[in-house]
Amino acid sequence: MVYSMVGLKLSSPAFNHGDDIPRKYGYKNKNVSPPFLIESIPQGTKSLALIMDDPDAMAPAGKIWVHWVIWNINPKTKQIPEGGKPPGAFEGKNDYGEVGYGGPNPPDKEHTYLFKLYALDTVLDLKKGTTKKQVEKAMKGHILEKTVLKGTYAP
Repeated sequence: MVYSMVGLKLSSPAFNHGDDIPRKYGYKNKNVSPPFLIESIPQGTKSLALIMDDPDAMAPAGKIWVHWVIWNINPKTKQIPEGGKPPGAFEGKNDYGEVGYGGPNPPDKEHTYLFKLYALDTVLDLKKGTTKKQVEKAMKGHILEKTVLKGTYAP
């Protein structure tokens, strides 16, 4: 259900690690973000960041497709609600050109989606609409732990 590099854990009541992401979370369906549960946040964490992307998009799109970038999640956060974000957190721009969540929408075959949760030793000084690349650059040298939840989605 959960894949963790160390102690930090990310899971979803909507799907298990490696399983299919329910249809309603797809871009062409309801396009709402799945709910998440966060556990074992390491001591010293000042904020959390979550990045959802699709590495299988390299063939059809020529790049890893960014679906969601969210940062400055309060480290006391234990859950992210379906279709929402925790208070005070910021959302960045996805590869649909929108700010916020953009669900799975594979053009060719089943793709694997990675929900990467980072525990950071700082709060990121970034504005709403920032890109994944900018968030990753700001996180560099500040990652205490990282965990990944995988899900799959087919057209």
